[in-house]
Amino acid sequence: MNPERPDLLRASRAPASRQDEPLFPAAPPEHHFAARRLTLIALLIAAVVLPCVYVATMAWSDLKARESDATDVTLRTVRVAEEHALKVFDMNEALDARVVDLVSGLDDAGIREREAGIHEKLRTMGGGYPQIAAVSIFSGTGELLVSSRLYPVPAVSIADRADFTGLRDNKVLEHVSKVMAGDVAGETVFNTGVARHDENGAFAGVVSVALRPGYFNAFYRELPGGEGTPMTLALTRADGATLAQYPQRLHAPSPTPFTEALAQGRRAGVVKMRGVDGDSMILAFRRVGSYPVYVSCGYRTSAIWAGWYRHLSLLVLSMFTPSIVLWCVIWLSLRRLHAEEEGWERWQAEVSMRRSFESAYRQSRKMEALGNLVGSVAHDFNNLLMIVSTNVQIARRRGAPGLDRELSAIERALKSGQSLTRQLLGVARKQPLRNETIVVERWLPGCRELLGASLGAKVALVVDVSAGVWPTRVDVAELELALINVAVNARDAMPSGGRFTVRAGNVAFRHDDGFPLTGDFVQISLEDTGVGMPPDVLARAFEPLFTTKPKGMGTGLGLPQVFAFCERSGGLAAIDSATGAGTSVRLYLPRAEAAPQIARPEEPGAEKPAAVRQGLRILLVEDNEEVSAGTEALLQMMGHEITCVFNADAAIRLFDEARAKQARSGEPLPFDLVISDIHMPGAMNGIDLAEAVLAFETKLPVILVTGYAEELDRARHVDVRVLSKPFDIALLDKILQTIQGTLSPTHPAV
Repeated sequence: MNPERPDLLRASRAPASRQDEPLFPAAPPEHHFAARRLTLIALLIAAVVLPCVYVATMAWSDLKARESDATDVTLRTVRVAEEHALKVFDMNEALDARVVDLVSGLDDAGIREREAGIHEKLRTMGGGYPQIAAVSIFSGTGELLVSSRLYPVPAVSIADRADFTGLRDNKVLEHVSKVMAGDVAGETVFNTGVARHDENGAFAGVVSVALRPGYFNAFYRELPGGEGTPMTLALTRADGATLAQYPQRLHAPSPTPFTEALAQGRRAGVVKMRGVDGDSMILAFRRVGSYPVYVSCGYRTSAIWAGWYRHLSLLVLSMFTPSIVLWCVIWLSLRRLHAEEEGWERWQAEVSMRRSFESAYRQSRKMEALGNLVGSVAHDFNNLLMIVSTNVQIARRRGAPGLDRELSAIERALKSGQSLTRQLLGVARKQPLRNETIVVERWLPGCRELLGASLGAKVALVVDVSAGVWPTRVDVAELELALINVAVNARDAMPSGGRFTVRAGNVAFRHDDGFPLTGDFVQISLEDTGVGMPPDVLARAFEPLFTTKPKGMGTGLGLPQVFAFCERSGGLAAIDSATGAGTSVRLYLPRAEAAPQIARPEEPGAEKPAAVRQGLRILLVEDNEEVSAGTEALLQMMGHEITCVFNADAAIRLFDEARAKQARSGEPLPFDLVISDIHMPGAMNGIDLAEAVLAFETKLPVILVTGYAEELDRARHVDVRVLSKPFDIALLDKILQTIQGTLSPTHPAV
């Protein structure tokens, strides 16, 4: 086939062509002396005035853009700092409540009698958090009763401290104290606490949690990118007292617009102020939930001006150097005018190319930052989905009469959460792809129902697949999501109805075609008859989180997912649109080497060999307690014997002890299988554990679980099974049955 190659880059070339136009178009030469002189004078005036106006305009625009970008960066950073602080204070509030419940019904004497037991419980509650220095219980007179830090406690009284009297008098501000040298913690801390009351509602004392400012300082040092950044962060009480900050001496002690905003009770805002060193800054602040605490992020304007001066120097140099040359050319001779125009146009093209490279670099950094953020959040979110999924499976297996509708609703919500996580990871290029070869000629018509549901009743759907379309190897779920995203955008662009056409064909690109890719590709064209896009919107269509839809109607992740999916599949996505002329989105997917192998379905009447379900001895390695508890309960319901540890280091210690015992007495290893998460705290992760276990003389099967695409790529090079979170319990059960079938009949587990 020799299909015609469409103009793939028409939309992207339109802005570039405007940039390639010469800034000062020269007039054609005149044959008369007077006319020639007037022309030269006019060109000379234009060559002097216009660059100055251009430089002044661009400099002003660049300065405002840099200030706006700095404001946006501070707002985004302060939101991240607010979420971090809110999690810490919410956890402290929950910890305070647990401690209050722990000593509920006990008077001071009763607490002192049980000091040892309460001390151990307090140490267990607060010892696992790096931000907590000590958890303490004080009497109604301020005497220290119990502490997680010391046993037995020394004679310490905080009766005169402001936080104690504030909690006693129910002052909201004193729920968070100022920074002080802790009597119990033995280090610089600030305290968060709640009051205890006896059975009659009278004040009975205080439960206090001492927090380390250094924990927040370390977080604030890394949040904007480490040392050397022009950004500063701080954690401040509502009265202006600084709790944590990076770098030190962030704000002046005298009244500032920031302290005035705190005094006015504003919850969030942006102010301009001057720091201790005399440098002005743009400061964004937000209140942390309902707590009397604010987080603030400042951006030094000296960094903005430094970048602006550098850009202005380059702009002046790049503008006036060729202008001077142009003046000389005008004064010397008109015979060289044409050659100088060509030089000017080449210079403009170089500037346009430089800007394109800078734009691509910024976009790459933006996607890298987004990917890192989404990857970190997705791990925790996948753990939450895993907790819900396992507990739903437990409820299903135990039987929950009358709750089938509610469990089904939870399962639907789980699928939505998995879809959202997959979409975010796909845009960030961290979604693990499960590629398989499909025959587009048979697969695409089967998507009619899926696309019809996305388009609605007002839009007519046309599917036109050419004969002999090549197979392609892609992640089918990601391809379906890409088609749905384009279809939803098309439906919104045709509120009164229209036509949505899906076409598929073959296209081949060669080295001399001028296309970014070469080789054989399957082209899937998705065209609508909607309102189209203006050029400024079209230029940003594939930009993550950019959307023109009203608030709450779009996330800006649809078309970026399409672009990221095609790119990761080895292809490309292109978009062409004009106002009033509809939109065409084309997906270019690489041709697969061979058609897929379709498994034969089992005959309904065929009998399967009976499998003897006997329990395995499984070592479960998972750092999330709730995920571990849910998975352990399900595996026990399947009849397996479970041993849980919380990181790979602990698992290796168990194996070392078992192997030592095996060497002494010949006893076999106490486990038949290892199921481990990959991302865990400690010196080793799950892949390191798998490599160590596979190096044993007694081979043990290993199953790894993760939600990170990068870890999946590394794990595939190890001879283990890999499941991505949240995994299907039925799939795990099937894998366990297979492993049971491979065990020797003399194995202790059989």
